[in-house]
Amino acid sequence: MRACAALLLILVVACDAAPGGSSSRSSPAAASPTPSSSIAATATSRPATTPSPTPRPIADVLAQIDPAKLDDHMRALASFQSRHPLHPGHAKAVAYLMEQLSAIPGVVVQDVPTAYNGVRLDNILATIAPPGPRPEGFVDVAGMICAHYDSTANRTPGWRPAIDPAPGADDNATGAAALLEYARVLAADRASLRMPIVLAFFDGEEYFFKGSLAYLQSLPPNPFRWVINIDMVGFNPLADRLDLVYYTTKSASLRDRVREANQRYGIGVSPLVEQLATTDAFILDAAPFGLVGGIPSVALVQRYGENDATFPGNYTFHTVNDTPDKITNKRLWLKAAKLTLATALDLARGGAQL
Repeated sequence: MRACAALLLILVVACDAAPGGSSSRSSPAAASPTPSSSIAATATSRPATTPSPTPRPIADVLAQIDPAKLDDHMRALASFQSRHPLHPGHAKAVAYLMEQLSAIPGVVVQDVPTAYNGVRLDNILATIAPPGPRPEGFVDVAGMICAHYDSTANRTPGWRPAIDPAPGADDNATGAAALLEYARVLAADRASLRMPIVLAFFDGEEYFFKGSLAYLQSLPPNPFRWVINIDMVGFNPLADRLDLVYYTTKSASLRDRVREANQRYGIGVSPLVEQLATTDAFILDAAPFGLVGGIPSVALVQRYGENDATFPGNYTFHTVNDTPDKITNKRLWLKAAKLTLATALDLARGGAQL
């Protein structure tokens, strides 16, 4: 039963969040789905305001993503010195994410802890569901947008994870900042959704996606309709390119929806380079969902592979020099944020027919 708790919370949110009514709040015991952890999860929500009953065009919703807020969140996350689970800055990052998300009306927030080799990992989930009675065509199973917030500097010689800095501005404060903006923007657009959207801030990705894998393994089969991962999207002095990694051919339809959204909404990611992943060699949080869970899963990342004519290499990632000043292509960052959200909204408004 504990394995179903987080999924049940999503459904309870979808059923009970009435306009102007009381907010959903899960008990600590009900929000502890990870069998490998003895630490109870916590969930908080703010009273929900009634969103506009007339959905805005998706292009208008994308325009609500604020580059200044993206930058503020990125800099705040990098300011904790390190978000490695062994570093004191990690707890500050968890507190920041929980505080920011819990302040948004209509968002239900959970800290779902697990552990890896005795180290606590905190997966933070923010669920946004349509208000009131289920709309026509409502789908019980949620979609997910995810990003990891932990950091490492293991490419720096002599680096000590419990002591030394790992600011992780590009990897992956850029992705985590985008999710914080999605929470704000989507909370005002809940009336347009035909399924819940879960924003998952995963921990332990730098341990080879241990946080996302543990979360997936705690759930019943097929817990999500689709998963979109955004990771390292703020650096490229040559082009506004992204790699579109899709996990097995089962994710080909989701890959196509990302490509179509880039064209339909004139987002302008170019080139958008498709990469098929059939093994866990692509170390991204979408991997467990696509490879283990069999869920359509994609990841958007500035580059996964060798340097080429459109990407010169990012030599500061996983070092103490991955600092905010290295985020030199904020135009690409905004495009990546828009492309991720555009695809998710297309799916969530249409019931995710993949």
